[in-house]
Amino acid sequence: MKRIKKILLALFVVVVLIVIIGAAYLQYTKPSYEGEYQLQNLANETTVYYDDYGVPHIYADNQKDAMTTLGYVHAQDRLWQMELMRRIAPGRLAEIFGTPVLKTDQFFAGIGIDENSAKAVAQLDKKSQTYILAQAYLDGINQYIDNGTTPVEIQLLGIKQEKFTLKDVYNIFGFMSFSFAMAQKTDPLMTDIRDRFGMEYLKDFGISGDLGTQQLQSFQGKYKEYSEISKSVANLLEASPVPAFIGSNSWVIGAEKTKNGQVILANDPHIMYAQPGTWYEAHIVCPDYEMYGYYIAGTPFPLLGHNHDYAYGLTMFENDDVDFFAEEENPNNPKQYKTPDGYKNYTYQQNIIKVKDSAEVKLNVKTSQHGPIVNGLLEGLQSDKSVSMSWIFTQQKNRILEAVYALSHSENLEHFHNSIELIHAPGLNVMYGDAKGNIAWITSGKLYKLPKSVNGNFILNGANGTDDQKEWLPFTQNPQAINPPWHYVYSSNNQPSPVNGYLYPGYYLPKDRAVRIDGLLKVKNNWTKEDVSKMIVDNTSATAQTIVGNMTRPLQIQDFTANEKQALSVLQSWKATHELEDIAPTIYNKWFYHYLKATLEDEFGEENFKLLLSTHIVKQMIENQTANATSPWWDNVATKDKKETQSEILTQSFKQAVASLETQLGNDVSQWQWSKVHQVTFQHPIGKVKLFSGFFNVGPFPISGANEVINNQLFIYTDDAILPIKGGPSTRRIVDFSDVENSWSVLPTGQSGNPMSKHYSDQSELFVNGKFRKMKLNKKEIESSSTKVVFRPKS
Repeated sequence: MKRIKKILLALFVVVVLIVIIGAAYLQYTKPSYEGEYQLQNLANETTVYYDDYGVPHIYADNQKDAMTTLGYVHAQDRLWQMELMRRIAPGRLAEIFGTPVLKTDQFFAGIGIDENSAKAVAQLDKKSQTYILAQAYLDGINQYIDNGTTPVEIQLLGIKQEKFTLKDVYNIFGFMSFSFAMAQKTDPLMTDIRDRFGMEYLKDFGISGDLGTQQLQSFQGKYKEYSEISKSVANLLEASPVPAFIGSNSWVIGAEKTKNGQVILANDPHIMYAQPGTWYEAHIVCPDYEMYGYYIAGTPFPLLGHNHDYAYGLTMFENDDVDFFAEEENPNNPKQYKTPDGYKNYTYQQNIIKVKDSAEVKLNVKTSQHGPIVNGLLEGLQSDKSVSMSWIFTQQKNRILEAVYALSHSENLEHFHNSIELIHAPGLNVMYGDAKGNIAWITSGKLYKLPKSVNGNFILNGANGTDDQKEWLPFTQNPQAINPPWHYVYSSNNQPSPVNGYLYPGYYLPKDRAVRIDGLLKVKNNWTKEDVSKMIVDNTSATAQTIVGNMTRPLQIQDFTANEKQALSVLQSWKATHELEDIAPTIYNKWFYHYLKATLEDEFGEENFKLLLSTHIVKQMIENQTANATSPWWDNVATKDKKETQSEILTQSFKQAVASLETQLGNDVSQWQWSKVHQVTFQHPIGKVKLFSGFFNVGPFPISGANEVINNQLFIYTDDAILPIKGGPSTRRIVDFSDVENSWSVLPTGQSGNPMSKHYSDQSELFVNGKFRKMKLNKKEIESSSTKVVFRPKS
C-alpha cells in the first residue's frame, strides 16, 4: 500500500510540475506592451503606444522606420496567423497539419497563385516606395522571428520558422482574392440542373437564359459530374483553417444628409468567423504620413483605413471572374486539346507537396490555354472531359500590392479613384468619404462581356472558339457613383444597375440588405454617428414579411395542432426582427430548411442539396420561388404517380418544422427564443480539438441578427438544434468627419492572436451586444491612456 501511495504521490508531483512549467511557459509567451527594445535597420528612435484595446499607435520620423516597427509588433500579436495565411496559396498546410489538409494543398498548389506571385515580385519596381516599405515591414516580422517568443501554436505543431518574403505577401492576397469568388461553387451546380431538367428549372434562380431573341447556347453534360467541382471547392474552403471572405455592408452619407454637415462612412466586411479574427488595427504617424489601418496578417498596407483627411472601406462586388471550360481532347493523343486553330499541347508542371509524418506527394498539373485542369486537383471529378478553370487573378498582371499601397497613400479623390484601376481581381466595391465632403462608390475588377449566346453561369465549351471570346471593358465602365445628387452611396453585395445598357453578371446577394439600407438612408437627413451605430446592427429583414405571406397563404390549416396554430400566429404577427427574445425567427428559419429540403433535395440529391445551401444563389431564389405556385420545384420527382403542389409542400414542411422545434426546445412555443438557437463561437484551428477548445476558442455567445439583415450573421439552414453562425462582420467601423478623432470601431474578439494576451477576447462582449469603442487619433489622449514601448536603432 505504501508503495502505491509513493507512486501516486510521485505522479501527482510530476503532473503539478508539468502544470507549473506549462503555465510558466505560457506566461513567457505573453506579448509585451511596454519596455525598450532594439531593432536593426531603424534610422531613428520609434515609439509605440498601446491603447486600452491593444492597438499600437506608431510614431516614427519616417515611413520606413514605422513599417519596420509595424512588422515587429504585428508579428508579436499575430505570427501564428501569418504562418497560416502564407501557407494556403502555395499548398503548404500539409507540412504542419498532415494528410487531413492534403486535398486543400493539391488544389491551391495547382491553380497557379504561387507562380503568379513569383511573377508579380519579379515585375515590381525595386526602387518604388511600395517595394521599399513592404520590405521594411517584412524585415520587422523577421526580426521578431529571430528575437521574439515563439507562439504556442507553432511550438505545439513543431513548425520550423522561415523568413517571410514578398512572395508570401502576394500569396496571402491571392488566397483572399480566390475566397471572394462564388462561381466555383455555383456554375457547376447550375450546369448539372440545366442538363438534367432543362432551363425551366432555373427560372426561379434568376438565370432563365432569356437574352432577348437569342437563346443560350446548350452544352450537354452528365448529372452528378460537374457538381463534384462545386462540392470539392466548398469542402476545401470549409475545411481551411484560414477564413474566407463572404459579403459585406458599407455606406457613405454625404454632408448634406448629416446633422453636423460632415461625411460619415460605415463599413462592416463579412468574413467567415475564426480566431484570431481577420483584422489587425494599427495607427501610423510620421511627418509626411498618417493612417489608422486594418491589416490582414502578413500584409504591409491596410485594406481599410482612415485619417484626418479621408476614409475608405470595402465590400465584395460578387462579379463573376471565374469561368470553367470543358476541353475536348484529341482522341488520338490525350496530351492535346481542341482549339479553333487545331489541336494544341497541354503544358505540364510538377509540384512537390510535403506532408507531415508522411511521404511527399508529387502533383502533376496539366494546363490548357484557359487555365489549369481541375480534374486532377479536385476530389470526385471523373469527367470524360478535362475541365479547366479560367481566373482573371492569375491571367492579368498582378498589381494588387501597388494598389493597396496607393489606396492608403492617396492625396485626393482623383488619386484614390485611379488607384482602384490597378486591381484586376478580386472584384470589390470600394467606398470613400473625405473631409472635403466627397463621397464615392467605385468597383474594382477587370470586367468583360461574353458573346450574347454564352452564359457564364454554366460550364463553357473550350473548343468552339466562341465561349472564350471576351470583350474587355475599359475601367471607365466599371459601376460607380461619385458625389451623386441623392447624397449617399451604399453597397451590400447587390447587383449594380446597368452601365451603358450592360447588366454585369455575377453571384450577387439578395436585395434584402440593400432595400433596408437604402430605405433607411433615403428618408433621413440629420444622421449622426449614434444613429449610424444603431443602423449597423439593425436586425429587421426587408423581405421576411413578404416571404411569410407567400408561405402562409397556401397552408392547409384545417388539421393544425394547437402548437402549429400558435406558431403560425407568431409568424403572421411578426415585424421581421431578429432580436434575442424573438420567437418568430426560430420558427421562420426552421421552416426554411424543411421547405427548401422538400423543394430541392429530390432533384439535387442529399449532398448537392447541402452544397446548394452554402451558395448565394439559394438565398436569391427564395422570395421569387415561394411566390411562384407553378414552379416545377414543388413537384417531387421521386413520386412518379402524383404531382405535388405548393400548398402540399409548404404545409408538410411547416408541420415538420414545428415537430422538430417541439423535440429540440419543448412543447411551449413561448420558450422558442432566438437566443437559444442562434449562437456564435469564434473557433481557433487548434480549438477544433476538444482538449484545447476551452483555451483557444472564444464563445459561445447568443447573438442577434440573421442571414441578410444589416447585422448579417451567416448560418446555413439546418435541422440541428443550434444554428452555428459561420461568419459575419469582421469589424464594424464608423468614421465621422465632424469628430474624426472619436470615430468608432469594434472587432469580434480582440486585437491579439495570442491566447495569453489580455487583448485576445476583450472586445467580444462589446461585439455581440452591438457596442463600440474608440479609434483614437489624438496624440495627447493616446499618450495619457496607453502603455509605451520604445524601439531604438540597434548598432
